[in-house]
Parts: sequence; structure tokens; C-alpha cells
Amino acid sequence: MNKYKIKISGKNPNYFIKELIKRKINIYDLKTSSKEVYIVVDVEDYSKIRDIKTSYKIEIVERIGPAKYEYLIKKNYIFCIGFLFALLINIVLSKVIFNVEIVHTNKDIVEIVQNDLNYYGLKKYNFVMPYAKVEKLVQKIQKKEVDDIEWLEIERIGTKYRISIEQRKKNEAVKKCSARSVVAKKAARILEINAFSGEVQVKINDYVEKNTPLISGFIHNKENIVAKRCADGIVYGEVWYKVNLDFPINYQEVVKTKEKRYGLEINVFSRNINLFNKYKTYAKENLPLISNKLMPINISFTKYIKTKVINKNYTLKNIENEALKKAEETLFNKLPEDADIISKKVLKKAKKNSRIEVEVFIKVKENITTYQDISKINISDMENIEKEKE
Repeated sequence: MNKYKIKISGKNPNYFIKELIKRKINIYDLKTSSKEVYIVVDVEDYSKIRDIKTSYKIEIVERIGPAKYEYLIKKNYIFCIGFLFALLINIVLSKVIFNVEIVHTNKDIVEIVQNDLNYYGLKKYNFVMPYAKVEKLVQKIQKKEVDDIEWLEIERIGTKYRISIEQRKKNEAVKKCSARSVVAKKAARILEINAFSGEVQVKINDYVEKNTPLISGFIHNKENIVAKRCADGIVYGEVWYKVNLDFPINYQEVVKTKEKRYGLEINVFSRNINLFNKYKTYAKENLPLISNKLMPINISFTKYIKTKVINKNYTLKNIENEALKKAEETLFNKLPEDADIISKKVLKKAKKNSRIEVEVFIKVKENITTYQDISKINISDMENIEKEKE
């Protein structure tokens, strides 16, 4: 708690102490002499003492608690700002990338990786990326450039990144594909068939169940199975999904705007001081500059992002657009990258207590290709099965 040690001087200051006791001012410590009295009081009580009309001289000799550090900061404001600014510049510069070195002799590979690094934000004069983000970036580039890059490593050396690359060898032997059939991995309506090898078993607009053969690896001569092959191809189907959503009737959302400012956040004894921030409502992203559990002060370089509060009142009439948008967002995270949403519509909506429940039906164009191993199946057995069906 903040307290002041004050000195009261004048002729017989003990009379003034008696006046303070009458006014019910808390005195935590008392040291007296003939002309001076030293007492410790709360900051709030010091203001009351200053309002008392008296001929005694009253002055603060020591501040106790967080008030001591606040006073020192205010007293040395210009020095502190200059020191913090210099420290900020030094720390910020240590977090900036000044060089990106790609170690490889093939100029084409270097250009490919350079373009990918720029796209994902790892480039000169940008801030250093967290380790986890760099690891994800490596995975994204390796996945994207799978035909050209075997592996890639990003190493940080101070304010420099060194990228080491192992180029994929184009003349690697292709693994032999065993006998198999292409089958449906889920129920769907066939939209597109791209067969590279094997015998196509379905037509456009056919409805198929899971594990239905799409491109067979069994090769026929007239009605007889004569061989087994590695069936290959891609089949796209229309797949159906139902998404169940739940909305509160009264909804409040805090949305980030594009408006932003940069400043400093100083934390002194759990009290925040925001410098250069003018927003009433905001989100913030902190880059710690000084952070130590043993120190009473923490300083961060902060990006302040202005926010606005949006209040929405949902009804059965206006919920549809929001439900369709939310359903698409929910489903999109579960779909493969090459999937496309064909159509969507609300099937059901009902009001229950303070919420609205909605069921959305979505049609998706999706790769339904998967494989079934037929290498161990005997051809003669298959012929007997087909004869029995006849």
C-alpha cells in the first residue's frame, strides 16, 4: 500500500499531531523532537493533512511502496523516456531480420525458395519469427515444393536466417504399384472421372456407397478376367453434409478494425501504463522488452489494434445468412484443400429458450478416391464369383 513519511516542523508540532488524531487520520509511525515530528501516513490521508490550515511546515521526506517508484519515474521522466527509447531501438533491432541467406548452387531452386519465404513473411527487415512458426513454414514449403525439395532447414544466427536445402533427385526409381482397384472412400454422386489405368466401373451421375469400385484393377477380355493391374485415377463426387449450429438470440462480438498504433506498455506493481495509445477499446500484441520476476517493472513494445463492439439480435427470419456463412466456415476447416462447396441451404431452424438451433445442408465437390489392394485375390476365384452372380 502507498504511504508517505512526512516531516512536520514548527513550534511545538505535537499540538498538530493531536489535531490529526482528532480527525481520525491513521499514523503508522511517530518520531518526535522539540521542533520536528516524523510520521508515516497513507497517501489519501496526506491529502487531508495538506487541506488543514496551519502554520506548520509539512513536507514529504520519503515515499513507501509503489508510490516511490512512480515518483522516481515522474521525476526522471525525460531520462526514463530517453533510456526506454534507446533500449527499445536496441531490442527492436535485435528482433529484425537483416539478412536471409539461401545455401544452394541451383539458381532455380534458390528462386523458388526465395519466393516462398517472401510469401510467408520471412524476409529482410521483417521481425524475427517464433520458432514454432518457422517450423510450420518449413512444413508448408516442403509440402508445396514436394517435386523439387527433399528437405529444408531454417537456422537463425542472430539477426540472420540461413536456409539449407536438399534438392529432390528427379531420377529416383518409381516404386512399383501393386495390383489394386480405385474405390469410393465415402457415399457420393459421381461428378468427374479421370482414369489413367484400369477399367472404369461407374458413370457420371451414378450414386455410389462407400467402398464401391470406381476403377477396377481386374482386366477383362470379353467376360473373362485375364489379369490384375494397378488401377490409377482420380474420381470426384458430390458429397453431402449436415452442419448443426446453435446461436444465442442476443449476441455480442468484439471485432478488430484495420486501425492500429504502436507504443509502449509499462507494468509497475501490476499497474499498466499505456504510452501513445488513444483507443478506448482495443486488442494488443506485446513484444516483451524487459521482463523479470525479480524486478517491479516490465516493459513491452505493443501494437494496439482498435476494436469495435457489434451487437446482434437474431430471429428466425434473419438467421439464415449468418447460419449459411457459419456452416461453410465450420465445414471448410474439415475439408481437403481441393474440395469445393457446390450449394448450401437451411433445412431446419427452431427457437429454444434464448437460443436458435439451425441445421444446414451442404453439397461439396470432393475427391472420393481411395484404394483397395487386390494383389492377393485369385483371378479364378473372382471368375467363379462373377459366374455365381449371373
